[in-house]
Amino acid sequence: MITFHSEQDMIDFGERLANLLFPGAVLTLEGELGAGKTTFTKGIGKGLGISKVINSPTFTIVKVYQGRLPLYHFDAYRLEGQNEELGFEEMFEDEGVCVIEWPIYIQDIIPTERLEIKIVKNDDETRSFFLKACGLKYENLIKELAI
Repeated sequence: MITFHSEQDMIDFGERLANLLFPGAVLTLEGELGAGKTTFTKGIGKGLGISKVINSPTFTIVKVYQGRLPLYHFDAYRLEGQNEELGFEEMFEDEGVCVIEWPIYIQDIIPTERLEIKIVKNDDETRSFFLKACGLKYENLIKELAI
């Protein structure tokens, strides 16, 4: 568990993590509304060298940003109960980085190897991050973070 005391701390951590990401990396972000999923993703974008403003893809489902690696920022919240072919698998197999908010709604198509991050908004307004590596690449990534 890692605790962050400000939005800037979360952005800084996202930037640090992005420096270790590799083509085809998949990160899932779980947490209630307002937990900081998009704020954290802004840091990942910064670390990937993306200059555009990163905001929530709630209404578009996925936004694509160009940086050192492409960033595919998903918000699957509105996909609950949809079983149709959405074409996301192609993005998961691409050379970009996929960050998926609300992964529970598309869990059947998300690659089994990934970094799962649960974000908890604490009563004192801090945020706690719980990281779970699914696969050797992600275990090594967590080791490199030295957390």
